[in-house]
Amino acid sequence: MLRLLRIRNLAVIEAVEVEFEPGFNVLTGETGAGKSILVEAVGLLLGGRASADLVRTGESQATIEALFEASPASPGTVPSASFGTGAREVVVRRELSSQGRSRSFIDGALATAGALRDLSARLVELHGQHEHQALLDPQTHLPLLDAYAGLDQPVQIVADAWVAVRTLREQLERSRMDSREKAARLDLIAFQLGEIEKAAPAAHEDDTLAATRQVLASAERVQRLCEESYAALYESDSAALAALGGVWKRVGELAGIDPRFVPYAEAREGIKGQLEDLAFFLRSYADGVDASPGRLQEVEDRLALLERLKRKYGPTLDDVIERGRTLGRERDLLTGASGRAEDLEAALETATGTFLAAARDLSWRRRDAAGRFARTLEELVGELAMAQTRFEVRFNERELDPAGWSERGIDQAEFFLSPNPGEDLRPLARIVSGGELSRVMLALKTLAADQVNGVRPHLFGGGKTLIFDEVDAGIGGRVADVVGSRLQSLGSRFQVLCITHLPQIAARATTHFRIEKAVRGGRTITSVQALTESERVDELARMIGGATVTEPVRSTAREMIAGAAFARGPVSSGAKAKDESESPQKAQRRSGSRKPAKM
Repeated sequence: MLRLLRIRNLAVIEAVEVEFEPGFNVLTGETGAGKSILVEAVGLLLGGRASADLVRTGESQATIEALFEASPASPGTVPSASFGTGAREVVVRRELSSQGRSRSFIDGALATAGALRDLSARLVELHGQHEHQALLDPQTHLPLLDAYAGLDQPVQIVADAWVAVRTLREQLERSRMDSREKAARLDLIAFQLGEIEKAAPAAHEDDTLAATRQVLASAERVQRLCEESYAALYESDSAALAALGGVWKRVGELAGIDPRFVPYAEAREGIKGQLEDLAFFLRSYADGVDASPGRLQEVEDRLALLERLKRKYGPTLDDVIERGRTLGRERDLLTGASGRAEDLEAALETATGTFLAAARDLSWRRRDAAGRFARTLEELVGELAMAQTRFEVRFNERELDPAGWSERGIDQAEFFLSPNPGEDLRPLARIVSGGELSRVMLALKTLAADQVNGVRPHLFGGGKTLIFDEVDAGIGGRVADVVGSRLQSLGSRFQVLCITHLPQIAARATTHFRIEKAVRGGRTITSVQALTESERVDELARMIGGATVTEPVRSTAREMIAGAAFARGPVSSGAKAKDESESPQKAQRRSGSRKPAKM
């Protein structure tokens, strides 16, 4: 769950800090206020491509930080202090420089872009309009059906069997080359493989070296900052850790007088431990920075070599490494290490039989599940004001010939839809409007969420944050109210963040944020504010009535909020009303003092 998002110097955002709550969080604001920039910031934390153009004009660096609360079962997380019982905290940070460089950190440690993508993908799912458009590609349809039917294992078996068939086909083709072709090919393989093996690239080495270069280029400044910070915390006459001893003594006495100080006194050891960890990390980090020009040149030379390899065999370093493996297998084949053509033919026949058996079993399972999938989806889109929609998954009628086989098996499938009575079923790409497409995607995500709470937790990770950007595209009126109800229902099971322009959706939020843009000192500033109940009324009234907000419009806004609260039922512990009194721990979180060492 995303608890805190902090952004500095990204596009029109100078400084924004947002603390999200469990349940259904809504973000509203005028067009152009900067809502899309918040989504882009999250996308960068998910490992999205960075650009120097995103750094605010006149600034040298943009920073995005997020504090996640992850369940103990979430892979890739490290235990630390918790917000709730059994929860873990993970801090993710992304830095973009105005020169186009990017660095990523997980819990304060440098991380590659790949590691950032792997971790963040377990914590957040971002659903934007681009994903709606992906539904128009039939190639995405089979994976959706497979996920619904829980066919992960059969799909993997087919994919592995296909790799074996494809590899043996290539080996057999190579084994039939004449001697001159074989000799010429071996010469080329020897040259290319020699280049790769001599360099011996490691996975994500280029990302790691780029981060190292950034540190080495500023080595003296890094060492100075570490030494000054260490002294201020631990070593100087006025060291913060020593001074805090007196503070904690006084807080302990206050706790004996007023129990409201007890939570702060109990937090003493945790805060002291974090500051000590930071102090020792600062000292060891400064000692480990090699400030010599030779080390920086060594890193630069290595990066230049890897860039040359990527240009020839890439475009990524993973591609280069895989190219080396492929060349090695081909060399073994051509030098006779993989056996004779007759042996390969026999092995290919066996592998083909294994593939077809697995693929036919998978095809049967898919077709058996397709009817249930279609009926369930019809029910869900029916609840989204598409009551008479008919849906069907259509497969290829005949088994594909070998040229059509793939890691997905022997099937091709496409979603067909008829949103109106009397109309024939047609391919999804040819029948739906933008609003219908948004609702079909929302139904699919609701279906996945239902599977999590039912029998198939592999579709979503528990505790994930679902972010919907402009899910209300192309809808309005009664349909908007139905979509809002569906998002509200999702918010009872997941943390949901939704950017919307529609009051029917915003009224159903458990937490409401307003995004505003203003000009101060000749610069554009974007701000994000959590709204109180009275401020929510004003914001919904603005969304309903536009520039002119009258008392009848405000009355309508109040009725919408009251109706949504009635539909939601009792307020959950994670969605407490804004004007209720807060605990000391809650006040501390809102003050931004949580985990200062990492943020």
